Amino acid sequence: MKQLFVAAILCLSISTITAQEQDWKALQEKAKAFTRQGDYSNAIMVLNRALEKESNNIELKKDLAFTYYLNRDYVKALEVAKPLPEQQDADVQSYQILGLVYKAIEEAKDAEKMYKAALKKFPNSGVLYSEFGEMLWSKKAYTDAIEQWEKGIEVDPNHSGNYYNAAKYYFFTKDKIWALVYGEIFVNLESYSKRTAEIKIVLLDSYKKLFTDSDMGKNQDNKNEFVKAWFDIMKTQSAYVADNGITPETLSAIRTKFVVSWFEKYAKRFPYRLFDYQQQLLKSGMFEAYNQWVFGATANLAAYESWTKTHADEYNQFNTFQHNRVFKLPAGQYYQTPNK
Repeated sequence: MKQLFVAAILCLSISTITAQEQDWKALQEKAKAFTRQGDYSNAIMVLNRALEKESNNIELKKDLAFTYYLNRDYVKALEVAKPLPEQQDADVQSYQILGLVYKAIEEAKDAEKMYKAALKKFPNSGVLYSEFGEMLWSKKAYTDAIEQWEKGIEVDPNHSGNYYNAAKYYFFTKDKIWALVYGEIFVNLESYSKRTAEIKIVLLDSYKKLFTDSDMGKNQDNKNEFVKAWFDIMKTQSAYVADNGITPETLSAIRTKFVVSWFEKYAKRFPYRLFDYQQQLLKSGMFEAYNQWVFGATANLAAYESWTKTHADEYNQFNTFQHNRVFKLPAGQYYQTPNK
């Protein structure tokens, strides 16, 4: 009898907990619906109601802080967001939301201190490195910013934000290889966004700058062995480009030669997912379509649209493949270090 009584109490407790969880989650979903509609006042009201039931629920607090932020009530947003990292169950998003608020109120010192604390707790979080770098960039601390983005690429190679920021940074430096490599990785990780179109412009312009540089690779060959290998192959294409210019067609040709040469000379020494992917596309007959996807619309939209019509089978094959594939980089393929 005693065992039956204990079992009944346990069942009742579990039922009560489940009901409470469903109750606050239902309110959270209502609030999210209001937020999606841009009705932040009602979302805030519902979230505060939910917090009356679940006063220490960090998911509700994060939603409330973010909704105050969207509503541009930064005083309230900071009031809710600032204690979040101190909670035992604080996660990366807790720091992200506080970072957004600090950015909005231009509290750079507090933001920097917060990001450093966050990265001690989550040292492999690519998104935190990305956002910390963006904050440092806004302070014009450019060298510090790229250090954060590079670290993010090293420890979390599948977070797209660090490649996006790093590609734009290197575009304005002499390190054209990294604008090209990081930019192309980015458009494969994040293939259909406004940022994708932006980086495709960076890629096309970077190739133009690369091949108009009479001293291509002169100041970079000694930086590290990976860079030296990349330029060793790319420099052999200069004469071909000089005769034909930079177009999606010439880029497809020189990049085909690059892939073939890379796998003849350097692939075993420097395994790299981006080049593996290019070789995969080349072997499957989709590399020309891929190069059109990367460069075509940016170089000449009318010519690209004409190409997709006259090469409909190739375009459709690649388009189907592109929408169904997952581009994922393994750990350990990081070569942006001196003498590596």
